[in-house]
Amino acid sequence: MNNGRFAISLHILVLLDKAKGELLSSDYMAGSININPVLVRKELVNLREYGLVTSKEGKNGGSALAKPANKITLGALYQSVKGNYLLGSHKNDPNPLCEVGKDINNHLNDLYSETEMRLIDELNKQTLADFSNRFT
Repeated sequence: MNNGRFAISLHILVLLDKAKGELLSSDYMAGSININPVLVRKELVNLREYGLVTSKEGKNGGSALAKPANKITLGALYQSVKGNYLLGSHKNDPNPLCEVGKDINNHLNDLYSETEMRLIDELNKQTLADFSNRFT
């Protein structure tokens, strides 16, 4: 998941936490992140699907946190944006007659799953509020 979605989504959530319930526009958030507002809106759709933000359409619309920052773990955020395994994925079918090749993909999948579970466990120890409090 080295595609930047976690960082963008975390930036969005910190901005929303700092707004203390005030609706923020995707344009405002995009200005802070320095990306196109379309990318912000794409992430907001995903964050809404996972119950992390709410949005109001229209001229006076915007987004806000769906629940208190101390109830959102960074592990939950990671799981909402993760794509492939953190370490990547195997893209080929090794030789099934090779001693290593016949089982490498199974062992890689196990390694990736175990590593990702450790990462999620660590991220679950920190809430959005914890992270947001780093910014004064």
